Amino acid sequence: MNFICFATEAKSVALVGDFNGWNPDALAMNRQPDGAWTAQVEMGHGHHQYLFLVDGKPTLDPKAQGIARNEKKTRECLLSRFNPKPEIENG
Repeated sequence: MNFICFATEAKSVALVGDFNGWNPDALAMNRQPDGAWTAQVEMGHGHHQYLFLVDGKPTLDPKAQGIARNEKKTRECLLSRFNPKPEIENG
């Protein structure tokens, strides 16, 4: 799954979520020449929550599939990832 964060003035951006234990050091994003930040993550099937950390500040993804509140009532981005059905060969 590809993630992109438009934070052209940022010094650092990290991607945190349930897929990396919300660890701010687990996935630093890569700055692109246009100032956008990108990361690619292998994700399993199901629903996932995530945020960008822009210079350490939790930031929602404006292109997220949805927004929810966690148990602390903090907003998080939602992502649904479903693997396509395997093709069945007729034999």
